[in-house]
Amino acid sequence: MTQGPSGPSPFRLDGQVAFVTGATGGLGAAIVIALARAGADIALADLPTRQVASEALVADVVALGRRAVAVPIDVTSVASIHQAVADAEDRLGPLGVAVANAGVNIRKPGLELAEAEWDQVIDVNLKGVFFTCQAVGRRMVPRGLGSIIALASQHGVVATPRSPAYSAAKAGVVNLVRSLAVDWAPRGVRVNAVGPTFIETDLTREYLGDPAVRADIVGRIPLGRLGTPDEVAHAVTYLASPAASLVTGTCLMADGGWTAV
Repeated sequence: MTQGPSGPSPFRLDGQVAFVTGATGGLGAAIVIALARAGADIALADLPTRQVASEALVADVVALGRRAVAVPIDVTSVASIHQAVADAEDRLGPLGVAVANAGVNIRKPGLELAEAEWDQVIDVNLKGVFFTCQAVGRRMVPRGLGSIIALASQHGVVATPRSPAYSAAKAGVVNLVRSLAVDWAPRGVRVNAVGPTFIETDLTREYLGDPAVRADIVGRIPLGRLGTPDEVAHAVTYLASPAASLVTGTCLMADGGWTAV
């Protein structure tokens, strides 16, 4: 562990094993690398179709001097979640950190969103987050130690057009972490969320490529710019670390001030 003037740095994760869903996406990969740089070993959980990307990211983590494994997961399947968590612990040891990051969005007006599209967004972004938290919580709670972070969104706090299912799911995540935090705090497990603003990733680049859309969004952010995956990853790493040992049941808004207006 890195030593500061008064002892070990509380921002380090040395000796911890972290489990990250949606690990190879823009936010997921940034979170994986940030946690590894803080000293954690990483279980990268992503869809079987992302195996090549997962193995490439494993190599990046190993190059940083940490252990890493890729475990296949489908967060819409409870059985798949439990298998992935079991595989991660079998290969790396007990989990101390978990990040429920897997997510999807379908941008459509409420009058046009189909039932299957609603189900897809809710299943990944809310059902998947809950059962990921449950699976890791069942292992952390008996041990009396752990930090779980879910990816929420500013869309879960303030209204935005053309994202009814996404907004509903992310609002659910904001209150879900509060409920789980209250349940598990007496057993030493912290549960929090991070609520990013618009972040430029492969999934958002086409949407943000419209100059009018981009200008409107940037104009609503008091800091006057979009966020980066690394900035979200740093917020996640803080919540995972001992530096946040008194923080549970909160959603840390990494939104450039959007929700403060």
